[in-house]
Order: sequence, then C-alpha cells, then structure tokens
Amino acid sequence: MSDNGTIEKEEIFSKVLRAGRRTYFFDVRATKANDYYLTITESKKFTNEDGSFHYKKHKIYLYKEDFAGFNEILQEMTDFILDEKGEEVISERHQKNFKKEYEEEETENGKKKEATGEPSAAAFTNISFEDI
Repeated sequence: MSDNGTIEKEEIFSKVLRAGRRTYFFDVRATKANDYYLTITESKKFTNEDGSFHYKKHKIYLYKEDFAGFNEILQEMTDFILDEKGEEVISERHQKNFKKEYEEEETENGKKKEATGEPSAAAFTNISFEDI
C-alpha cells in the first residue's frame, strides 16, 4: 500500500535514472482493464539537521492517449534548451566558480562587461589602522 492508502500495482517494466540527489523512476503499470500506462516519479533526498534524511516524491501518471502530445512537447522543450544553452551545465551548484566566471560588473560608463575573475575596486573597503 502507498502513503495515501491506495494499492500500488506491480510494475510491468521499470527503469531508474539516478541524478545526484534526485532519482527518477519510470514504471509501466496496468490499469484495471489491463491496459498499460506510465508513471514517472521524481524522488529527491533531503538531509535533516540531525543528519537523518527523508525523501520527497512527485509523481506523473501518463496514459497512452497523451503519449504523442507529451513526447512532442518534451522534445520541443529539450531541443530549445539545448539549442539556446548547450549541454554544459551552468549553475552555482554544479560549478564552484560560477559567480566568478559569469557575473557581470558595470564599467565606468554604465555599460556591462564580462567579469574577468578579478575583484573590482568597488569590492574593497577602505580600512584605517585605527579601526583595528
């Protein structure tokens, strides 16, 4: 039985994709009429302050009559993202020096330029030895 009291049907066919703290489960299941549908479950691991952990799950039920439309839009969205941003992951979580590489700083004339990785003069604070 699942957490919400419903009886979970046995999977007909399953695949798992592990992606860091997230795991995706793709399960083919059968309806009462013995037709097949797909469930996609995202499970994400969270760590509590005491070191224990718990999972949050989100599930999508996808039925055969929606496969073509779902697949078409999913392909369109993934193509758009890859065409616009490429396959390289760009984020603070995946790249330790993300901010240094991608932050923009204002120049003296108000236009923006790519950060060089060096701190700007505005990043420093004047300190008098009397303050120490």
